[in-house]
Amino acid sequence: MKILVIDDSAVMRRIHRNILKERGIADQDIIDAEDGQVALEIAAKNTIGLFLVDWNMPRLDGLDFVHRVRAMESYAKTPIIMITSEAARYNVVEAIQAGVTNYVVKPIKGEALIEKIGKYLDA
Repeated sequence: MKILVIDDSAVMRRIHRNILKERGIADQDIIDAEDGQVALEIAAKNTIGLFLVDWNMPRLDGLDFVHRVRAMESYAKTPIIMITSEAARYNVVEAIQAGVTNYVVKPIKGEALIEKIGKYLDA
């Protein structure tokens, strides 16, 4: 299964990649994108099984990405985990209404991230 990690921070993308690799995900199954626009282009050319997406990014933010990817028939039910510093209750509600499967507030430890994504990786 291909996992698309979407975050404008190269450091965060590397951290998430390392956590996924520790979980046994092959490096070639992890794809990075620096914003939602690049992620949409990647999603159109690949079959993605799980999205890990930040909210605050340039060009196309995470929430807009979620709206657009959910409009694509092939990704209508693909798990999307939003990993963001946006912790307000209304942000969580807005993200879930947009189609986010799970919501994680940064900073997050590796074990907690693995716990959140584990059920999608094992499915």
